[in-house]
Amino acid sequence: MRDNLRERALRILARREHSRQELSQKLAPHAESAQQLEALLDDLTAGSWLSDERYAAARVSSRGARLGDARLTQELRAKGVDGDVVNAALAAGEDELPRARRAWQRKFANRPADADDLTELARQTRFLAGRGFSGETIRRVLRSNQKDD
Repeated sequence: MRDNLRERALRILARREHSRQELSQKLAPHAESAQQLEALLDDLTAGSWLSDERYAAARVSSRGARLGDARLTQELRAKGVDGDVVNAALAAGEDELPRARRAWQRKFANRPADADDLTELARQTRFLAGRGFSGETIRRVLRSNQKDD
């Protein structure tokens, strides 16, 4: 059964990176015991098949273009990635401001004709906040776009 569990883990990891917690949840129904599962996860980690650092970097790379740091942090923490690993992955990625500008431009290519339209400003603010961008980043994006004429 141990080899079967290892093969299953390697098939799962061949598709995409997984966090330790995520892989553990997927393998738990197939493991004979919790000790067997932990031993397998330790073995995969030691062999560099499983890495929370690599998972966090891949997740930030793939989802970072659309999401802010707060949302990425929340998603990675929900998958069981340690806070230091999350911070390192975010620090290695692109800065939040240019990502927010690109997300805003994709959604709101044209500004409303009336620059003082508070309803539209609130809608754009909610959009960026929902994506997990910080308040300061949102202010900077919307301020810079008001000045561009």
